[in-house]
Amino acid sequence: MRLGIAGCGRIAERGYVPGALAAEGVTIAGFADPDATRLASCRALWEHGGEGAAVAVTSVSELLETPLDLLVVATPARHHLALAEEAAAAGVRCLVEKPPALDLAEAERLTAIDPAPFLAFNRRFLQGAELREAIPAEGWLELYLELRFRRDAWGAHESRDEALLDAGIHLIDLACHLSSASPIAVRSARVEPEHGELELELSRGRARITFATDKSHREVVEIRDRAGKVLASSRWGGLRSRLSGLTGKPVPLALSLQRQLEALRDGTPLAVAADGVAAMAVVEAARRSAALDGAQVTVSSAEVRP
Repeated sequence: MRLGIAGCGRIAERGYVPGALAAEGVTIAGFADPDATRLASCRALWEHGGEGAAVAVTSVSELLETPLDLLVVATPARHHLALAEEAAAAGVRCLVEKPPALDLAEAERLTAIDPAPFLAFNRRFLQGAELREAIPAEGWLELYLELRFRRDAWGAHESRDEALLDAGIHLIDLACHLSSASPIAVRSARVEPEHGELELELSRGRARITFATDKSHREVVEIRDRAGKVLASSRWGGLRSRLSGLTGKPVPLALSLQRQLEALRDGTPLAVAADGVAAMAVVEAARRSAALDGAQVTVSSAEVRP
């Protein structure tokens, strides 16, 4: 599977390049970024891994002239829709990083693209891969999901999305994915630039979601039944992640992206544009709930689905 990477920021450098190096049957054919330094850095990182040469160009139009099976759109969100449309016009399917678009309206426009884009909700291949089989297909669920990291340590070049779009949207999608449930309403939302929380009512349960981009890395997922029995749980971050990095073991980001790329290679279902619409509908409901001092707000989109 030949990949093109549009955008050579931290998600490419720390995620897609090491993820592709670790994945069997996946190669990066080329990179595109207007910043020559970042472009050269990502290409050198890939070629240093011994996986062959990759083209390095300043525009996605040039990159799409290279034979590709998939374009990874890892640019700031304001470019996602246009690049997905450009890739589709060239006959190339794309994988769009989160957040899928700037707002719900743009997320809905992604659903009209053919070939239909995939969405990079990569936590489906970390906690989702670890926990989903342990969750019963029926019955009420209580979920607690937390994702926090220190954005200043991440070193993003351009994109500084608010915490709800940077971290919270992963948990919104993961809650729907793990429960195989549709979002119904949001309540008790508190949304600040660097942190927040919300309660998400689902068609078969309830998820309490906490997120932050100004704290040390930690990822927690816990699922209980109506009686309070723990059905499944996962913890990443803290000392475990630091030791993984020191010993050369995959860090959570690279591991999840490796698994995501391997799933694409094997034809395993990934998140699609309609999942992005559902997540962005919850984001907008959370913003309205926060503006109304935590009042309950219905997730208003006809497109929401598990």
